[in-house]
Amino acid sequence: MSIVRRASTFHLRKRVPLRYRRVEPRVTVWISLHTDSASVANQKAPVAWQHMIEAWEAKLAGDTGDAEKRFEAARELAAARGYRYLPAPQVASLPREELLARIEAVPVRNDAPDKREAAAILGGASEPKITVSRALELYWTLAADRARGKSEDQMRRWKNPRKKAVANFVAVVGDKALADISGEDMLDFRQWWLEKMESDDLTPNSANKDLIHLGDVMKTINKMKRLGLVLPLTDLSFKEGEKRTRPPFSVKWIKDKLLAPGALAGLNTEARCIVLGMVNTGYRPSEGAALTADQIRLDQKVPHISIEPVGRQLKSAYARRVIPLAGVSLEAFRECPKGFPRYADNPSLSATVNKFMRSNGLMESPDHVLYSLRHSFEDRMLAAGIDDRIRRDLFGHTLTRERYGHGASLEHLAQAIQALAL
Repeated sequence: MSIVRRASTFHLRKRVPLRYRRVEPRVTVWISLHTDSASVANQKAPVAWQHMIEAWEAKLAGDTGDAEKRFEAARELAAARGYRYLPAPQVASLPREELLARIEAVPVRNDAPDKREAAAILGGASEPKITVSRALELYWTLAADRARGKSEDQMRRWKNPRKKAVANFVAVVGDKALADISGEDMLDFRQWWLEKMESDDLTPNSANKDLIHLGDVMKTINKMKRLGLVLPLTDLSFKEGEKRTRPPFSVKWIKDKLLAPGALAGLNTEARCIVLGMVNTGYRPSEGAALTADQIRLDQKVPHISIEPVGRQLKSAYARRVIPLAGVSLEAFRECPKGFPRYADNPSLSATVNKFMRSNGLMESPDHVLYSLRHSFEDRMLAAGIDDRIRRDLFGHTLTRERYGHGASLEHLAQAIQALAL
């Protein structure tokens, strides 16, 4: 790299690297540093060269048959030249001085303007249309912040409903470009769901989730790609009927059936310990399965578990909590003090336990599932007269009012648990 004075201004003179010869016809470039000071020129030269490299890289990226990459490259090249990319009609409507500045910024090579530079600076690159299936591909990158911290299984459960929603829409309406999706298309999709609910005996919740996930993908791409579309996504949801809730196990059923000698002996050790651990903690099955040896603290004055975002996301900020251990739950963790590696990021736990319990007559009704133990714990706390703040803290739920202070001490929580432990 050499810095040379030409007339009263310093310039950077440098050979064009071989990598960029395809997009830069000059063998050597002269870049004005816009100063007559040698010291300032030395400071500005590396930055000027970096800007040149960025522009060449953008040109290389645009040297492709992929319309989407070409358009993105044009945006990057415009930015490298100090301009925000605007479509040609918007460039034409700029104030005269700004328009002329853009025109003058287009370099001329062999008495002709550089076509790539002109397309970038003057808005000549055509913006490609993004189809629904392509929108889903882009979504995983553009919404990556939402996936940060998720475990492999959580990623699967995050991705699958969005994949399903897009697949359903494409099957019904077609793989249309987002810009071409009409209100009629969305009504056709809604009608398909209405008929599917009737034929498959599904709840409105199933249809509404599909609409929400599809809308999430489309709105995210519209926003992050700055498409400026008015998407026809309003007033499509179905009215929810009475929400199905899983009934809790009664205390008598837990004592007489689930805790009967040998009742759970047919389950593998880890699954059985997770189930018994749930009885007096009310944790979500996935929370229990994710516990590690560091989070199972049996050697403390108050034995407890600590629900933390270790290798996975928690359901919410309120899900982070400590729960004292007592009764059968304490005994279960003494049997499994190192956690549950078999189920740490394995979605099969609930299916395994539910199948075993149904096969062995351990479900109190056809509507009961493993999760019913969580509801039972909540009911038992309520029956024991435990304060609402403490119940919510133990359960990992938000308060309906602002939280003040740190809440009850671990010793206080242990007393509350001990009073209802089985």
